[in-house]
Amino acid sequence: MPPRRPPTVELSLVIPAFNEAQNLPTLYQRIIAALDPLDLSYEIIFVNDGSRDQTLALLQDLARQDERVLVVDLARNFGHQVAISAGMDYSHGQAVAIMDADLQDPPEILPAFIAKWREGYEVVYAIREQRKECMLKQLAYLSFYRILKRIAQIDIPLDAGDFCVMDRRVVDILNGMPERNRFVRGIRSWVGFRQTGLAYERHARYAGKPKYTISKLIYLALDGLVSFSYIPLRMISVAGLIVSLLSILIAIGYAIQRLTIGLSPPGFATLVVAVFFFAGIQLITIGVIGEYVGRIFEEVKHRPLYVVRKVFRNYAHSHAQ
Repeated sequence: MPPRRPPTVELSLVIPAFNEAQNLPTLYQRIIAALDPLDLSYEIIFVNDGSRDQTLALLQDLARQDERVLVVDLARNFGHQVAISAGMDYSHGQAVAIMDADLQDPPEILPAFIAKWREGYEVVYAIREQRKECMLKQLAYLSFYRILKRIAQIDIPLDAGDFCVMDRRVVDILNGMPERNRFVRGIRSWVGFRQTGLAYERHARYAGKPKYTISKLIYLALDGLVSFSYIPLRMISVAGLIVSLLSILIAIGYAIQRLTIGLSPPGFATLVVAVFFFAGIQLITIGVIGEYVGRIFEEVKHRPLYVVRKVFRNYAHSHAQ
């Protein structure tokens, strides 16, 4: 993590990028068009998250041409949430905005976010009213956010993603939080302060392929559910209690049957079903506990959250970390 310095600009815009070469030129032009008319100083922090295309070369060109552009080149692909955290670590703004590089989050609504921040809100987050995605993904997102809101120990806004503007006080608290499994929109809600949401229509990806595959979305959902709720563990306890009560009732039933009409030889099918049922309960229980234990294991290793290869600003002044 770089040493902390006093804010030197009013706004830092953090953008993680993984194989986004097709989007970067249009993204940069739209950001400049949205922010230049405003009366504020700003920097754009691109975090190259181990891209394998021309993303880094394009970002270096932008840093060479525009002194407001800072490029943080990670040593490998650490993941979207970690890349956001890296960008926040290197930010120097009084406020920090976070958005994706695929232009699904339109830069044109940043002025509305900044206006709300200037009104005194410490966190201004985007609420996705509509999505230009397949029905399966829309249904998955819809279900996840509602399940998370119901079981989480804190109030996490429905349909709120990472797109937001945060005050420096909030960013400093997030940067100081030690957990390795980052779920930024969750820990952003955890810190509290004055927060408000602005609704917008989430656009389709401008170019390229989505980087959040179904498997990555499932892992992100698990991070959110496990990091902010003990309900899965409590569900195991409830399931164990229910199964125990059922076994007692079945035992009483067999006892009554033996005293009244007698017992016929036990059936093979009943035995097989019972064995598989209890085996399934045990495996689910071990799996849920394993998710929590695995996260504890990651936390106690105290490895750095990410490794930076280089930081570029005006290219000639780039330096190795």
